[in-house]
Amino acid sequence: MRCKLLVLYAALLATGCAMGPDYRRPEAPVPAAIGDAANVADVKLPEWNVYFADDALRHLIERALEQNRDLQIATARVEEARALYGIRRADLFPSFDVGARETSSRTPASVSITGQSVVSRRYDVNLGLLAYELDFWGRVRRLTESARASYFASEEAQRAFRLSLVAEVANAYFSVRALEERADFARRTAATREEGLRVISRRLEAGVANRLDMLQAESALETARADAAALARQAANARHALAVLIGEPVTLAGASGKGLDDLPLPPVLPPGLASSVLLNRPDVLQAEQNLVSANANIGAARAAFFPQVTLVGNAGVASSQLDDLFKGSSRAWSFIPSISIPLFSGGRDVANLDLAKARNVIAVAQYEKAIQQAFAEVADVLSDQAYLAEQFAAQERLVARQTERLRLAEARYNAGLIGFLDVLDAQREQYGAQQTLIEVKRLRLAASAQAYKALGGTATSVQTARTAGQ
Repeated sequence: MRCKLLVLYAALLATGCAMGPDYRRPEAPVPAAIGDAANVADVKLPEWNVYFADDALRHLIERALEQNRDLQIATARVEEARALYGIRRADLFPSFDVGARETSSRTPASVSITGQSVVSRRYDVNLGLLAYELDFWGRVRRLTESARASYFASEEAQRAFRLSLVAEVANAYFSVRALEERADFARRTAATREEGLRVISRRLEAGVANRLDMLQAESALETARADAAALARQAANARHALAVLIGEPVTLAGASGKGLDDLPLPPVLPPGLASSVLLNRPDVLQAEQNLVSANANIGAARAAFFPQVTLVGNAGVASSQLDDLFKGSSRAWSFIPSISIPLFSGGRDVANLDLAKARNVIAVAQYEKAIQQAFAEVADVLSDQAYLAEQFAAQERLVARQTERLRLAEARYNAGLIGFLDVLDAQREQYGAQQTLIEVKRLRLAASAQAYKALGGTATSVQTARTAGQ
């Protein structure tokens, strides 16, 4: 009997169908190439501990990946989604349990048919089939597909956060180093201006300089001191922000007072990339898995309009005597198939289907938005890379020119050919140019960190536009 039922179920299941549309990836709403379409090339990013070559930064990223609390939450979310998928997947298979039971009762003589009190006992041992739905219309399969996609989406969300954390730690580290370098330069400038103030003071005593020169030199000195204090405060706050990302106090041994020149810049990206690189980003993959889940829920909602067949049964042995429980004549079984046909639900099933369709439209839009956002980020990275390199070269030349101008102005002032106002103007211009140069260095390093995130991180292989079009 059981063999026949299993064969019948297998046949029905084989001919069954899953309701709802099968998933198809939407077309990407972006051009086929990013950046310079005439110079599209391949690129492959290494692991983060190779991409970022600075030892101090690698240590900070490693600690952040171990200690960051938000990453721990994201990892736990993956385990949560995996468990939910396991619960939903279990509905695809029959559930059995084994039970043993003794039932004892006493009937008093006053109500007994025989006029005598009766004590009865029954012993049962059963293998039970719990309520199991025959998935003719694919409702359970679609719900399982949705749960699996949600699990995959949580994995991609965790990977996306991990990637963002790596980039954020790198950016925070570069900010700390840049602010410390700028504060150190401001302190050295203050020390230089303090020495210049002493020179002007002696010139004032000798009658060569005037009181206005003295006030201007004092103002320039206090400006440098104020900048040094402000930049030192910003550097301390940047360290605090870095500590939050890492999840523990930050120590940057030997970093203070050093410049950004000793930080290696990652390899330059090609000027053009194929848009297929966007499909490897974890945030795009997360949006796609959410779309897969929403698409599957449409099928589950449609299947609710069709009859639901459920099996319940058990097989075992039963006897009034414990000694006779396992004799051949004690076999017992029951089989209770049931069918439930939707008749009237007050519009609930229709509303559930409309809800699933609306959520699918939202998921499509979110997927396309994720691709467009990714396209913009990669395009920004390529333009930043190109123009920041030009800006850095021009800024270096500007610093050299302003430094030479300051040297000549000081020499002419000492020779009595110009007033101190010209020297003060040269000092301000040279100071501002040097501070800007440090900031441009930071921006170039920050752009490299953003590039790692924008291209999806580790081992992202980008096809050429010709290959992508095939």
